[in-house]
Amino acid sequence: MSWLTGILAALYLACLVGLFLYGVNCYLLILLHRRHRREAREADARIQAEGRAWLEATLPVVTVQLPIFNERYVVERLLRAVTRLDYPRDRLEIQVLDDSTDDTREIAARLVEGYRAAGMDVVRLHRPVREGYKAGALKDGLAVCRGEFVAIFDADFVPDPDFLRRTLPYFRDPGVGVVQTRWGHMNRDYSLLTTGQALGIDGHFGVEQGSRAWGGLYLNFNGTAGIWRKAAILDAGGWQADTLTEDLDLSYRAQLCGWRLVFLADVVCPAELPVQIQGFKSQQQRWAKGSIQTARKLIPAILRAPGSAFKKYQAVIHLTHYAVHPLMLMVAIASPILLYLEWYFASWQSVFAAAAFFCLATFGPSALYCYSQRTLYPDWRKRLPYLPSLMLLGTGIALSNSQAVLEGLFHRAGDFIRTPKFAIQGREDSWKSKRYRSRFSWTAVGEILLAIYSGIGVYLFLDRGRILIGPFLVLYTLGFAYVGVLTVLHSMEGRRAGSGRVNIWKEPADVSEV
Repeated sequence: MSWLTGILAALYLACLVGLFLYGVNCYLLILLHRRHRREAREADARIQAEGRAWLEATLPVVTVQLPIFNERYVVERLLRAVTRLDYPRDRLEIQVLDDSTDDTREIAARLVEGYRAAGMDVVRLHRPVREGYKAGALKDGLAVCRGEFVAIFDADFVPDPDFLRRTLPYFRDPGVGVVQTRWGHMNRDYSLLTTGQALGIDGHFGVEQGSRAWGGLYLNFNGTAGIWRKAAILDAGGWQADTLTEDLDLSYRAQLCGWRLVFLADVVCPAELPVQIQGFKSQQQRWAKGSIQTARKLIPAILRAPGSAFKKYQAVIHLTHYAVHPLMLMVAIASPILLYLEWYFASWQSVFAAAAFFCLATFGPSALYCYSQRTLYPDWRKRLPYLPSLMLLGTGIALSNSQAVLEGLFHRAGDFIRTPKFAIQGREDSWKSKRYRSRFSWTAVGEILLAIYSGIGVYLFLDRGRILIGPFLVLYTLGFAYVGVLTVLHSMEGRRAGSGRVNIWKEPADVSEV
């Protein structure tokens, strides 16, 4: 075996071990959830009962912040929902943090004037320069808000009227810095793309967040559908724009300062899922890059902070979770090469060992997503057949997310690419003739090439009798093909609807993706 083959084999095995660790951690989170779920819900019921009396006696001033940027299709829906929150008008302030550059400015201004005329405390803060992006908007709004507590909703969320009544009671405990609720899905059944996303989000909110919160581990505010104590934001150093995940960054800094985060699994805030594959990919890239930036920034402080080794280990796993994508990509690329070089596995024992690593790494997340459906929905069995759509998405975005992870490792901040929203709820709705269509991504070409490459790998493995490893490359083949082809199709459909002709290589005249 040449030294080059040896290096490649060592990297391959290291990637397998990394995937194994992340996969096994899914089982740990399931066990934590099962262990603490009942007692956590009993505690929630008790806190709600005690906190309601405190809330009625104090009625603290609440500021609702709505950071928006070019949201012409959803800004009216957002304001309508927020102005219907069940809370005394004289104790509720609404800030529309409008960084828009299109006609959303006029729409928002008109809506704000209408609500102000109706006697509501609604203000619009417009910044001609988007310094710090969302973090900068939240920071500027916080500087002039009058609320003791600050609720935040992104433009694609539609909170129920009782949102504040169900979340504020937890602030009776002066050590609670933020309350995070679970995301719901208004357009879950719109397409296989949205169904897959919903399953993934359910895994995070249905299992991961609860396990971390109830197990005394670090967890995160998800940027929307939650409430902060203003004092906790200021004590932790305020909103900072040196990462693309300002919510994750502030969450960890607040916990390092001693503040507690509460997660409410039974309070659901509906939201619109991205219906365009490019929008979904850009969202995932932002989260991947930002989480790695936050890991670089805060892991040293986390390791120095008080707490158990297990708590710190879980924090590292949490912050670096998107590293699974470059690990997956490395495995997909290296497997056919090593087989071609005739290094691959000297014995069937080695084949079984490698297959076991693959299984634990692959089925750990699948087990978590299945468990989340069982936990959240009475009809969970009907939802499980859609799990393959999530698996295809998870593997198919490995290339674009690997790029984001590498950028997060070596670069600070970056442009905040916002996810286009089209007010899509039912299957009869369409985004194809609307503005904000995302640009064609050249990673689609790489994804299609990787699908072909992985398909060749499947043939090699099966042809040489490595039937236990080949099926895992089938997942890579289908995943890369699904995401790559869907990216091309969505680009073609959007341009056909917008201009009557198709040219996926030319930027559309009306694009707003930032």
